[in-house]
Amino acid sequence: MTFTLTVSDEVRALAPGFTHVAIEAHGLVNGPSTEESAAVLDTAARRLAARLDGRAPHEDPHIAAWRETYTAFGSKPSRTRNSAEALARRALSDAGLPRINLLVDLYNAVSVAHLIPVGGEDLDRVRGGMRLVRARGDEAFVTVAGGEETVEHPDAGEVVWCDDAGVTCRRWNWRQGPRTRLTEETTSGIFLLETLAPLPVAEAVAAGAELAGLLQKFSPGARVQVHDPVSSAA
Repeated sequence: MTFTLTVSDEVRALAPGFTHVAIEAHGLVNGPSTEESAAVLDTAARRLAARLDGRAPHEDPHIAAWRETYTAFGSKPSRTRNSAEALARRALSDAGLPRINLLVDLYNAVSVAHLIPVGGEDLDRVRGGMRLVRARGDEAFVTVAGGEETVEHPDAGEVVWCDDAGVTCRRWNWRQGPRTRLTEETTSGIFLLETLAPLPVAEAVAAGAELAGLLQKFSPGARVQVHDPVSSAA
């Protein structure tokens, strides 16, 4: 990997069953959502419905584990839902899944189909390595509110992803900042699949392989590398 992803000891202690799979991709071609990417999203929504078989997303054991972990670091999981649960709820609603852009559509589809939080960052906008830490509370999170750029600060003890320039995602995988998100100009990205016990590591690996295949399909000339899963227990 050309840059580093690290998980702090404090986060490992909080969630000893945490595993992440990283996919690094260069030479990507992004653009507006298409009928083909929309079809991938629609298929993922059907897979989700079959997987849940009438249950609500929060009744799935993996989503329940994320809720417990959010509670453990002081977030209310019914108000600030992990990204997989939030997407699943959208997928099951009349509104359906949003269409953002090709790359975001692809990782959202894998997230929904597997009920795994998945995120994507533009590598050209990341400053230094990325770190998963418990926040001090004075870190900067640049976001947009009411159409205007604003700076927020995470709560002390909150789990955040950050780089050398500040927080890139608050409450673990709840809300990504606009600075590093994937845009239609993105050509290099890092995609992160995050899981907790009891979800088998093999499913995280399978989901990563599926996303890598989709990235290769939609960007045939891209260099896509799936890195081995990294567990907090390691």
